[in-house]
Amino acid sequence: MSSKQEETKTDQKRKLPYYQDVDGFRIPGFFSDEAYKSALAYKPRPDDLFIVTYPKCGTTWVQNIVACIFRDGKPFQSALEFFTETPFLEMTGAKIAESMKRPGAIKLHLPLHLTPWSPDAKYIFVARNPKDCCVSFYHHTESTPGYRFQGGEFDDFFELFINGEVDFGDYFDTLLSWYEHRNDPNVLFITYEQLKKDARTYILKIAEFIGNQYKEKLENDEKMFDDVIHHSSFNFMKIHLSKHLAELGAMPKELIINNPDIPEGMRKVMLSEDFELSKKDPKDITFIRKGVVGDWRNYFSPTQNARLEKKFRERTVGTDLRSLWEDDM
Repeated sequence: MSSKQEETKTDQKRKLPYYQDVDGFRIPGFFSDEAYKSALAYKPRPDDLFIVTYPKCGTTWVQNIVACIFRDGKPFQSALEFFTETPFLEMTGAKIAESMKRPGAIKLHLPLHLTPWSPDAKYIFVARNPKDCCVSFYHHTESTPGYRFQGGEFDDFFELFINGEVDFGDYFDTLLSWYEHRNDPNVLFITYEQLKKDARTYILKIAEFIGNQYKEKLENDEKMFDDVIHHSSFNFMKIHLSKHLAELGAMPKELIINNPDIPEGMRKVMLSEDFELSKKDPKDITFIRKGVVGDWRNYFSPTQNARLEKKFRERTVGTDLRSLWEDDM
């Protein structure tokens, strides 16, 4: 058998997630392409705050931190509240951002060149070491019904990840595009690991970046500060967000169709045959999984580790990105 035939045979055996390519950029196959295109065309308002990450780099965590800061320490009460008050723009579409409650935050998973940009808006970018990101992204993809990847192998996902063939593009393209702007006055560049090691310090940095008045409120109200930390903690989010998502999944279809608060892009996802949250016990929903640093060591083979190390060195040459994760990679 020729090497080309072997390659084809290997590709046929590999189980691949359900993706779609829209204007050269890969997004989940179950997303609305119209919603995605409207996200790119969104014109930021001067008071907009964006939370930008590559997938599985701490987005949900920072969304909840920011929301708790705005809500005086109180958490979201439902999944619908979470998705409409801190909308995922590529999934929901831009219309919800125009009418969302403010102050609030908008979530994006885009490299800078695709991000709706304004020097007057603010952008929090959260980076995570690529090895833990890869493992977390694998579990997210394997456990989310819309990807049609249940039972998919980590080894297969690793190949997609290292080649930049997963949804939302190449990890390094996104990381480097934002790293170059880390010193812009309207950009706060932080890492998942920094937040994990010293949540109080970095939550205060986030509050100060949003506005000095929010930092002062936390410094002057210890209970509120503790509430922000507690209600954005992994244990709290794992229990409550999973419960809220199960409730969302159990919503009757006629209510989904007729509820004006559900953005069109999100409605498409919820009405999809792949949206099976209602069939899951809340404890089996893994939107929030472990939230630990170093879990990659339980998954990477020595060869995979060497390959990703090599790519990391090649793509980050001339930067100090390695120093951000010298204890974690």
